[in-house]
Amino acid sequence: MRGKSARPIAAVLRFIVVACLPSVALAQGWVTPRCDPAACLPRPPFSRPQVVRTSSDVHAELADRVVRWEVKETFRNTGGPLGEADYLFPLPQGAAFENLQLSINGELVSGETLGADEARRVYEDIVRRKRDPALVEWMGYGLLRARIFPLAAGEEKTVVVKFQSVAQREGDALRLDYLRSDARSDSASDAERWNFTLTYPLHHGYGTPYSPTHNVARVHDGTSGNGTVAVTGPEHAITVLVPVARQTGGASITVLPYRASSEDGFALIALTPPEGRASKTPRDVTFVLDVSGSMNGKKIEQAKAAGRQLVESLRPEDRFRLIDFSTDVRTFRDGWAQATPENVAAAEKYFSQLEAEGSTNIEAALAEALNNQSDDAERLPIVLFITDGEPTVGERNTDKLVAGMVAKRGRTRLFTFGLGADVNTSLLEQLSLEGRGTAQFVRPDESVERAVSLVAGRLSGPVATDLVVHTDDNVQLKSQLPSGAIDLFEGQDAIVLARYTGTGSTHLTFRGHTASGPVEWSETVTFPDRERANPFVARLWATQRIGYLSADRHKHGANPEVDDEIRQLGMRFGIPTELTSYLVQEPQHDVALTGLAGGVAGAPAPAMQAFRAAKEASVARAATSLAQVEVVEKKVTQSGGRTFWRQDSVWVDSRWRDGMRVVRIKPYSTAYFALLDAVPELKSAFVVGDAVRVAGRAVAIEVAGDGVEKLSDADVASVRSDW
Repeated sequence: MRGKSARPIAAVLRFIVVACLPSVALAQGWVTPRCDPAACLPRPPFSRPQVVRTSSDVHAELADRVVRWEVKETFRNTGGPLGEADYLFPLPQGAAFENLQLSINGELVSGETLGADEARRVYEDIVRRKRDPALVEWMGYGLLRARIFPLAAGEEKTVVVKFQSVAQREGDALRLDYLRSDARSDSASDAERWNFTLTYPLHHGYGTPYSPTHNVARVHDGTSGNGTVAVTGPEHAITVLVPVARQTGGASITVLPYRASSEDGFALIALTPPEGRASKTPRDVTFVLDVSGSMNGKKIEQAKAAGRQLVESLRPEDRFRLIDFSTDVRTFRDGWAQATPENVAAAEKYFSQLEAEGSTNIEAALAEALNNQSDDAERLPIVLFITDGEPTVGERNTDKLVAGMVAKRGRTRLFTFGLGADVNTSLLEQLSLEGRGTAQFVRPDESVERAVSLVAGRLSGPVATDLVVHTDDNVQLKSQLPSGAIDLFEGQDAIVLARYTGTGSTHLTFRGHTASGPVEWSETVTFPDRERANPFVARLWATQRIGYLSADRHKHGANPEVDDEIRQLGMRFGIPTELTSYLVQEPQHDVALTGLAGGVAGAPAPAMQAFRAAKEASVARAATSLAQVEVVEKKVTQSGGRTFWRQDSVWVDSRWRDGMRVVRIKPYSTAYFALLDAVPELKSAFVVGDAVRVAGRAVAIEVAGDGVEKLSDADVASVRSDW
């Protein structure tokens, strides 16, 4: 019997997201009720709150290999009492969260990033006063959670989530995946309406989108050079493919830069290899299958089918090994089997005879999979590892299992697949991370065969391995993601996100290995001193950097340096992390109406409305004729890609550091406008307020009532130089 220890609720919810999707897919959000112990007492069915989704509108816009997603979903309380609900939304791997909005009093209100403790404190304070917030917490692995309160009987709430992701190439097309929830689920209504549209360029080599799962109909061709298609059909798993022209001749290398100030820039670098390489790297493929007792039934049958499909996809020059494990470990052959028709047929027969029983000895299975690895540098060793649970025999400590794998891995790439609800997600993710592979998680009702075949298909043709990107001396790349060398498989592009220093034209070169020997692809590109057209690139880099740091934190434990960088990135780019949260808060009327007992003659309509609302609340609370407005002061806001904290009465840039030189200027003075001309990016910062401190590289500008009204030309030039 497989051990099933109790897990914290957060860990369970985290797994739900991971298990629902392949790493490239996006899923609808869903709502789960939340209540305090008193509210959770049994009620008659007709009086229980029941929050269901009534509509889901998804729009994806493809531009420059980046997909901008907007998901708008509406939920209604079809039950009785007032209640609180959690809105859960899984993001695809590597997606850059941009914004979440919640409908409050009929208006969509955006949020802001706070420290997790501060966001929770503000949220709880608002709940006590029956306000209407949405607190989104990062629970790991791409899950957003919005707390929605209150939801009255018959009331609807609309949630809008925006984010970006990089479109991955699969063969001759860019692939987009979306997973709709089952209409029979708790969060779906029988009358639920859904809509999925995709906007794409009508130029630059893009063809008309099509889908292997749904009907695709052209909606219109826009005058801006874009086309839009609508996707319809009953299936829940949506796949849309956008054809792209094959690269003829040499490889194509493109760069999307973003650099809004003098600090290091950001770059998204994409390599598309040339078509039709003469030879492909031969592979040594090891398929490792958990056949413990908990795999019995549908899971073992699907896993065996996935194994049969895998061996059928092998090329004659490939070799393979089959390993099945439970309490003990068994193998198909003592050594490598060449992928001949006879050996493939024998392997298929071997799969058909497997039965599920016993415990889970992951340690022994990993050791066997990494034994007998070839020393032939011309072959690429790959391990595909499938399990549905935690280790119950042999070594059970995650860190020790990962360390043992690293010691034996050599050149092997390790890809893991987790099935069902009891899998050790942390173990499989760390194994794949250290093994230069990926981790896939399959929910109980999802096809194991499909998940394995998708990965196996990508691994069918290694185009180049151990690719490393280089530049000339005038431009340096740093903090590259993924870090280290890259493997490039058939039908894929190599995507690198990085910071850059230096500017100008440079030779960008990818160097690696192929079956024919070393390979080098190079192109002349430009890294500009200023480029503000691609701000999403910075957010994509920051999201992946946070993921990299979080993985390191989970592996080695928290430390002040890593935690500080995670917090700074989360705050600066508005990204929910383990250490920051996202808050959507009801707007407050900044109205001073103290000492008024009656109407306000000549007052503007908004002020009069605020006064009346305040008066009614005051009468209800204390039977007094004094109308007051309690203003909840915002502590954080964002503008122009910067985050500002309220310190006393001043908005302070999160990039501010003690010891910086400060230039104080009076709002709307000659000095104010002179610096706007000298440093244009100050425009987005100055709109925050008349008391704001903005930080550059070595100088800060503070707008203050007692600031100077004029600056000399030399002073302005000095600020521009230090900015």
